[in-house]
Amino acid sequence: MTSPIASTDSRAQPPGAPSSITIAIRDVSKTYASRRGSVHALDGVSFEIERGSFVSLLGPSGCGKSTLLRIVAGLESRSGGQVMLHGREVRGPQTELGIVFQAPLLLEWRDALANVMLQAEARRVDRRKAEPHARQLLASVGLAGSEHKRPSELSGGMQQRVAICRALLHDPEVILMDEPFGALDALTRDQMNIDLQRLWSSGEKTVLFVTHSISEAVFLSDRVIVMSPAPGTISLDLRVDLPRPRRVAMREIPQFAALIQQIREVFAATGVLHED
Repeated sequence: MTSPIASTDSRAQPPGAPSSITIAIRDVSKTYASRRGSVHALDGVSFEIERGSFVSLLGPSGCGKSTLLRIVAGLESRSGGQVMLHGREVRGPQTELGIVFQAPLLLEWRDALANVMLQAEARRVDRRKAEPHARQLLASVGLAGSEHKRPSELSGGMQQRVAICRALLHDPEVILMDEPFGALDALTRDQMNIDLQRLWSSGEKTVLFVTHSISEAVFLSDRVIVMSPAPGTISLDLRVDLPRPRRVAMREIPQFAALIQQIREVFAATGVLHED
């Protein structure tokens, strides 16, 4: 069995060269106060994410994945450690990020295009400049012709596509995604994985993606960071050396199965999986 490892995967930079590290998470811990006492959610989490890479956080419910994502976004405080974004310490909400949550959070009284344009309105971007980009984003995820449908007229997968377009409208360098496909059926989820891979590969975006799905994490990612049960620590930092673009059929090849097995062995070792 592959032993659980933790790795920051930091690479040496020539003197004076710009850092290739977009997100640096250093010894981050989080403790909540509750009616039953303190809840230790994260314990000494450290890793770095290179510019333009796609990294998934994978782990059981309650291991602190979403908490860590919110800490990176500056939406939640940390109890200890440090988070750096583009070389600057995160001390509050990071407005230049793109964030996608599990629920699309669309406004029912606005159509798809108007929901995407919320991003432009919040940032006071000229509508004449933003709307063509919003339409192009909707078309890129198969929603051309659906711009004026309201959320109730869209399927769950279509609603989530609108939410992704909204997060991308201001062209963020970093995108944080918190189980965005968790509520979708298997076929829609497969299509969303393909769509997201295409969107990510068309630019130099850095993505931190939270998921419960081992297969989804391996399919999408350059690296899969596997977290232990709470308090969350890193059990495995696994590099995914599979060619891109990835097709759904790739899930059937031996190399893909071997990566899945490595992750399952770690979950078995940490008590997440019980097969006996």
